[in-house]
Amino acid sequence: MKLTILGYWGGFPFNGDGTTSFLLESDGFSLLLDAGSGSLLALEEHLNPVDLDAVLLTHYHHDHIADLGVLQYYRQLMPKPEQPVLPIYGHMEDAFHFEELTLAGVSEGIGYKETDQVTIGPFSVTFLRTVHPVPCFAVRLVERETGKILVFTADSGYLSALADFAKDADVLITDTYFLEGHENHHAHLTSKETGEIAVAAGVKKLILSHLRQDIELPLLKEQVTAIVGGDIPVILAEKHLEMII
Repeated sequence: MKLTILGYWGGFPFNGDGTTSFLLESDGFSLLLDAGSGSLLALEEHLNPVDLDAVLLTHYHHDHIADLGVLQYYRQLMPKPEQPVLPIYGHMEDAFHFEELTLAGVSEGIGYKETDQVTIGPFSVTFLRTVHPVPCFAVRLVERETGKILVFTADSGYLSALADFAKDADVLITDTYFLEGHENHHAHLTSKETGEIAVAAGVKKLILSHLRQDIELPLLKEQVTAIVGGDIPVILAEKHLEMII
């Protein structure tokens, strides 16, 4: 499984880099995980958007779906011969946004529920409802051939169940928006909470994402590292960072 970070800021793009979006590739299959602002431009540097095989959305806040519409237009206006309809997986608890996932001849919305186990190409995907003002779901992707595990918390305040959900993950990507001292927020994790979840889950590698634009990011990483110790590498997300899992 190859992970490429396309965007990592929370809320809005900043200094030329976009908001949440990741590209996962395995056995010739490409999956876009969230489609934040700026993700299409970043994606073009790695993959022709018409070659994308599927999209998986955690929720419908704009910093996670802002480029979804232009991705649909791209595939509509610059199609390849016999281009398949793009499956876009999203939850069905927001009918307005779910209906927009389908564009005739271009994309089809495929609904999921928290209790589902979904097969998307080479990945088996399960879900966990998070602590957020709108319905939002963490995702656990298992590469079936290798058993490698990637977990993305999506947007969430502290939730003890995230530790079990991320158990033994090879890579955990977290929404780490706050420095220590803002615990039990209704929407996002702090450095302390992220570190505690990673330790309890026994993850092998930790990526801090959904970063806040007005805090000292080296301090954010330092606070997480102080909790996890030297056993779990801590990485600040950055655009075009690639990793083989």
